[in-house]
Amino acid sequence: MSHNYATPLTPEKRLARVLARIPADWTLGLDRQPSATGTGQWRARLGRPGQDAPEWTMPHDTMVDALEAAWRQARTALNAG
Repeated sequence: MSHNYATPLTPEKRLARVLARIPADWTLGLDRQPSATGTGQWRARLGRPGQDAPEWTMPHDTMVDALEAAWRQARTALNAG
């Protein structure tokens, strides 16, 4: 009988994973805006060298969620172009 000993990714591990994927020469923008709940909402954007500033992601509750969304957005643009 097999057992699953996998542990869920912590926010710190998720952040390290997404930051490790972003090339060193890309620009990274983070923005935190106030929200109705007072906790703030995060937006992010990633830019490749020599390209116009990309669009911000939609607001997210956590910084790592915003970074992951920006990474998905950048990868989609990279694969499309």
